[in-house]
Amino acid sequence: MMKNKLLNYLGTIFIGILLLGCQDLEQPGFSDFPYDGPVITLSSPMDSGVITSQEEMATVVIQFQIEDDLGIADVSVQIDNVEIVNISEFTNNRLLVVDDLTTEVSTGIHTLTITATDINDVVVMETAVFEKIDVPPYTPLFDGEQFYMAFEGDYLEAISGISATAVGNPGFTADAKVGTEAYEGAADSYLTFPTTGLLGAQFSASFWTKVNATPDRAGVLVIGPPDADNPDAQNNRTSGFRFFRENANGMQRYKLNVGNGTADSWFDGGAAADVDPTTNEWVHLAFSISESEVVVYINGEVVSQGPFSGIDWTGCDVLSIMSGAPRFSGWGHLSDSSYLDDLRLFNTALTQNEILAMVAQGDEIFKLGFNGNYTDSYSGEDCTEVGNPSFTGMAGAFEGSSAYLGATDSYLTFPTDGLLNEEFSAVFRYKVNAIPDRAGILVVGPQDTDNPDAQNNRTSGFRLFRENAGGMQRIKLNVGNGTGDNWFDGGAAADIDPNSSQWTQIAFTISGTEAVVYIDGQVVRQDAFAGVDWTDCNILSIMSGAPRFTGWGHLSDESAMDDLRIYKKALSQAEIQSML
Repeated sequence: MMKNKLLNYLGTIFIGILLLGCQDLEQPGFSDFPYDGPVITLSSPMDSGVITSQEEMATVVIQFQIEDDLGIADVSVQIDNVEIVNISEFTNNRLLVVDDLTTEVSTGIHTLTITATDINDVVVMETAVFEKIDVPPYTPLFDGEQFYMAFEGDYLEAISGISATAVGNPGFTADAKVGTEAYEGAADSYLTFPTTGLLGAQFSASFWTKVNATPDRAGVLVIGPPDADNPDAQNNRTSGFRFFRENANGMQRYKLNVGNGTADSWFDGGAAADVDPTTNEWVHLAFSISESEVVVYINGEVVSQGPFSGIDWTGCDVLSIMSGAPRFSGWGHLSDSSYLDDLRLFNTALTQNEILAMVAQGDEIFKLGFNGNYTDSYSGEDCTEVGNPSFTGMAGAFEGSSAYLGATDSYLTFPTDGLLNEEFSAVFRYKVNAIPDRAGILVVGPQDTDNPDAQNNRTSGFRLFRENAGGMQRIKLNVGNGTGDNWFDGGAAADIDPNSSQWTQIAFTISGTEAVVYIDGQVVRQDAFAGVDWTDCNILSIMSGAPRFTGWGHLSDESAMDDLRIYKKALSQAEIQSML
């Protein structure tokens, strides 16, 4: 017994020595390690985000979550150093979720500050700087457009001026397809909107999505009737429509179901309607419903099409966005955690050409309508006028109230910030004036410091211009690859008759493999190309080669131009033809 006690005593001393030897005496004890304090996750508004409104004041939705292992004692929310709410009582002081706090902000830049203090008096702050900008009343871009949501920091439907109702805690992402923000789905979260004025014999929807395969099935857009017999698992499909996705061997398959009043019809494209969720790419989805057929499109291509006798809208008073709930939940098609952007609804059955135009518009980054101004529709910035360019009247325009009309020694310039990408396309309408007999049309090029008065450095950027060819005007494209230049000259195929009074569509595309020149949607020159170099290309010249391409006399163009658009991708021929 004595021996055992002695052994136990010695063992205790030995273990103590080991522990003492293992401890770094210069490090604090376990109780002295610093405590991080509350963790704040802010989902809305986003830092550097933009909120748009037609009014001087706009509603900002504030959504955040605070977690603390010990317990939250106090939370203060401030806008521009003015407290709008203080929270000191909690149902659960270890987790606070705020998803419905709103306040009004005026035009300008604002700072949101969330300050959380825990029961140990550890203080943590999170800030977001955002801007509220004024925008003019929204003008629909397409015929029949009756609903548009841009998701620029809010859930405003731009045509009616009504905001959708948020259920749960949806949010926004800066990974937008169009603009600066897009809808970001979350569990048990979606939007609803009243269908008043949206439902007719014809109906179409168009939007962009970046799919998140978790959950592996979800509702995307649903307008359906209530299911009184199954209030907790609704699935009445006799009227309205249900557009949703499901797992298909790792792919996500999009399906449409439409009710005709007595039964439902399925438009399932099978593998053709699959989207790979691992690519992390934006995909354009659309569908159209008429009195005779239904068509489903992915990236402008038909994936399902079939006859249909016409939609019935009985009991369809709610549009659900990014969930099947509440009217289509019986098969588990609930909230979609994917991204959504640029949602448009129409009272017409869109054609494929119209949908292709929307696909192209998703990559549009610059637009001049020349309707009495030289303002880019996207940035809101004005071009710089050189000389005295002017405008045609309405009678001389391709569309709108006027078009650009060139003059001697006159043109426009615009900074290229944000316009130059690995791929590039430009499309515009053009009515040529053969005097002078050669001119620059669009030029993005580098300076030629060796020849400041006759610049002709063609190693980067591009030069689109025209020259006399036996009385015709020939359109030519030159593109720099970084060390030299490549020519895309279609010869007689690229000629325009200056005696014609008709507007001509001119387009060109540049990718990493080829460059293509189009006239009225037809290829006039197409060749392999290794990719454009943009070194020192900081100016876009419109309707002149000056100042960067003057060495061969391609100066101001006295022709007319309208509807100039620039894209951040190489458009397909079908997309270009959809704009004719």
